[in-house]
Formats: sequence, structure tokens, C-alpha cells
Amino acid sequence: MNNSSKTILGVLAGVAVGAAVGLLYAPESGEDTRKKLKKNALKAKESAAAYAQDKYERASVKAESFRGTVAERIDSALETASYKADDVIVALEDKLAQLKEKNAAFHNKTKPTV
Repeated sequence: MNNSSKTILGVLAGVAVGAAVGLLYAPESGEDTRKKLKKNALKAKESAAAYAQDKYERASVKAESFRGTVAERIDSALETASYKADDVIVALEDKLAQLKEKNAAFHNKTKPTV
């Protein structure tokens, strides 16, 4: 749990305890006290739900961003590998052509004369 989560949880707990203590010491009837407790409980529930929804949305955004970043990195690596493979093929073809020329020159010099 990070610091902001602990802070929000502490604030929610403080609000709940403060409301409960205030209601218990208030000079009101039991029915009024129960209504206020219910009202405050609903507020706390809504607040917790909003907090959870916010965290869920933030996590979803981060996950989507991470997913996009990974996909981009994979595409980039594949593209780079493809270019490197093309470069190697061209270099090997050039070397093969040079070897063929040297081989032909060698055979021309060593041909027996008839």
C-alpha cells in the first residue's frame, strides 16, 4: 500500500470514527441517531467506491500504456532484426561474389594448355 492509499484510508477511518463519536454524544433520539449513522455509512460507502473506481481506472490506464509500450518495443526489435538480417544477407552475397571471382581467376591461371 503506498502513502496516498494509507492517507486516504486514514482519512476515511477518521471520518467514520468522528461521525460515530459525534452521533453517540449528540442529544438526539435513537431514531435520529440511527438515521445519521446510516447516512454517514452510505457516504463512507460511496467515498470508498469512488476511491476504488479511481484506483481501478488509473491501473487500467497504466496497464494499457504498458501493453502499448511492450508492443512498440517488440515491433522495434523485430524491425531492427529484420534490417540486420538484410544487411548480413547482402554482405554474404557480396563475399560470395568475390569468392566466385577469385575462384574463376584461380581456375583460369591454373588451366592446363593443350
